[in-house]
Amino acid sequence: MRVSPLVRAICATGCALAFAAYAQKTPPPNLQPLPEPPPPPPGTFENAETPEVTVRKQDGDTIEEYRVGGRVVLIKVIPARGAPYFLTDPKGDGSFSQRRDSLEVPLSVPMWTIFTF
Repeated sequence: MRVSPLVRAICATGCALAFAAYAQKTPPPNLQPLPEPPPPPPGTFENAETPEVTVRKQDGDTIEEYRVGGRVVLIKVIPARGAPYFLTDPKGDGSFSQRRDSLEVPLSVPMWTIFTF
């Protein structure tokens, strides 16, 4: 069964008007402010350190070393050409061998950059 465009437009307009009339008649619910969140447990952020960032240039690349407590925990390499990447230490033994393009959860889906602007 074929429906003419005029019938579709009339039905759509009628639905929109009915919805608008219904929306005007329904009063907004009584909104209450959210309660304040509880404070964090004591000692949670007291010993947390802000990482020290050391930036250096090497062969045209920019290398950012993030240190916490004097120990390097992350290295970000920004090459002169190409996308930045991170060197991580998954075992915590000081060997930065795992290269990651981002710090998000790694996906095994192949992806290529087609176009950038």
